[in-house]
Amino acid sequence: MKRSTEIGTDILRAANELRNGELVAIPTETVYGLAGNALERESVIKIFEAKNRPQFDPLIIHTHASSEFEKYADFDPRILTWVDQLSPGPITYILKKKTIIPDLVTSGHDTVGLRIPRHPMTLELLKSLDFPLAAPSANPFGYVSPTRASHVKDQLDGRLPYILDGGDAEVGIESTIIDLSSERPAVLRLGGFELAELEKVFEQKLEDIRLSSSQPNAPGMLHSHYAPGVQLSKLSIAELKKQYPEKRIGALRFSTYSEELPNEAQILLSESGSITEAAQRLFMCLRQLDKTNWDVVSVEFAPEEGLGLAINDRLTRATHQQ
Repeated sequence: MKRSTEIGTDILRAANELRNGELVAIPTETVYGLAGNALERESVIKIFEAKNRPQFDPLIIHTHASSEFEKYADFDPRILTWVDQLSPGPITYILKKKTIIPDLVTSGHDTVGLRIPRHPMTLELLKSLDFPLAAPSANPFGYVSPTRASHVKDQLDGRLPYILDGGDAEVGIESTIIDLSSERPAVLRLGGFELAELEKVFEQKLEDIRLSSSQPNAPGMLHSHYAPGVQLSKLSIAELKKQYPEKRIGALRFSTYSEELPNEAQILLSESGSITEAAQRLFMCLRQLDKTNWDVVSVEFAPEEGLGLAINDRLTRATHQQ
């Protein structure tokens, strides 16, 4: 008989499940993660199986302090100066991995992604463990990332024993990924940290790669990702009406309703026009699309500034397969 996944706030229960080789969903400031012991291959395999995630897509490792980094990676000590200014927070650092990290975690690459999440419950959990946690987003591979405990249960019920409920995610989109494994820092994925903020800390213009790949060395770099069940399109409402005259058209808009559709056929990311609010609501709105009866949805992108760049990155990937 399939077991039901429990939701609760018991950090000790979560820690014990993880010590016993089980998976636990954990809250972070970005999205909920599906966590397992990063140093135990069997636990890592469970993560890939629960998510139906291809093993060529590497995982991010979560730990509670920059002082832990030297256990898992080789790097120039000056990097810790940057880490201590930016973390805890929504940023992942790509560094040269040590052999203690299983190749399965890094998909065979010689680098590993390390991050210190900014959520008090998860930081307390990490401090209580003598191993780091591998924790990709707690959703089936390629689908919308979860920003609350109920989202995890809706999609992964029965595939893990426990979800640690830390409330709604503060940021709502995944961490920014920066590659520090080579001489010049480079941004691999835009996320919860704005590019301008990072450049102030690094005191230099950062190379912005963001190249999608069939074999990425960091998560979230595949073309098609973050997609709900309904078809999303970059075409305007007018273009969709012309191309699909018999279909039910909906719209995902940034802040204002279009006069080309009834308001009830549209979802707004932020009525106030706040990019921060739009980022927080992005994945929730993508989930909401699955509860509509719309056949195809016109997607309006956010302003190309600050967190808007990260929002548009996710929307581009969500519409790519269309």
